[in-house]
Amino acid sequence: MPLEPKRADFGRIRSALTFYRVCSVITGTFLLLLCAEMLLKYTPIGVEIELGGPQGFLALVPDGSVTAVNLSTIILIVHGWFYVVYLFSCFRVWSRMRWGFTRFIVLALGGVIPLLSFFLEGRIAREITAYLAAREAQPANPVASTQPPVEASHQ
Repeated sequence: MPLEPKRADFGRIRSALTFYRVCSVITGTFLLLLCAEMLLKYTPIGVEIELGGPQGFLALVPDGSVTAVNLSTIILIVHGWFYVVYLFSCFRVWSRMRWGFTRFIVLALGGVIPLLSFFLEGRIAREITAYLAAREAQPANPVASTQPPVEASHQ
């Protein structure tokens, strides 16, 4: 019999799910920005994104000639750090739901495979919400509800 979450943890599970959903969307968005930035930089286009430079508020400049804020580097750093926060949110959901380790690996891959975090976010949210609703619809102690109460006899 696999381990199941305790009823007392349902509030913590909902909190972990909300945190996971927010982190999933932010991480997925920055991963898409990072992919776009990598395409701009490492294809024959060879440009970086400059913020507030002499060519305007936001400009594409040749690789290596950024004179103002290098937005390409900022996207890279923010995604990297936020991926750590995303992993923490995955760990919270995974540990509260008492899933197998393979599920944690799949959740973690959502932050490195483009678009996967968006699909996982929806799927995991539906799965956990349905699971919690089904568990809350069940009686708290199914064994006790099917048997009449036993009274102690004193002889």
